[in-house]
Amino acid sequence: MSAPSMEERKACWGARDEYWKCLDENTEDAARCQKLRCSFESRCPQQWVKYFDKRRDFLKYKEQLQAGEYQPSGTTEKS
Repeated sequence: MSAPSMEERKACWGARDEYWKCLDENTEDAARCQKLRCSFESRCPQQWVKYFDKRRDFLKYKEQLQAGEYQPSGTTEKS
């Protein structure tokens, strides 16, 4: 597999940014952003989609942690 061209990378990043913006505007309601998600997945290599999904989760976690809003799930109790 060859590396994406500059135009393909820009199209991928643009689709990612539109999708993330939609999620931000719709309080993480992925159902409202399904068309943008499909565009994101079709314009980016699958490995990039997985990486960007994990990156967004991490950035949201970091944002909550810094704001003091993070609440652990409580499912990992020590015995």
